[in-house]
Amino acid sequence: MTRRPAATAALAALALAAAALLTACGPTAAPADGPDSAQVQQMQQKVDAADSAAAQADDNAGQDN
Repeated sequence: MTRRPAATAALAALALAAAALLTACGPTAAPADGPDSAQVQQMQQKVDAADSAAAQADDNAGQDN
């Protein structure tokens, strides 16, 4: 069995990004006029965390090659 660290890292980053997006799309108790700033900030933190994890996975995959 061959190791595929780049594919594994890319798959992990994709899974994390999908989880962040699905979490952000869940039901909310926000008023009809849109999300409040706390909710927007929380979603932005999740997106930033997913971006950071994807960048780290890319860096790790580059070091493995």
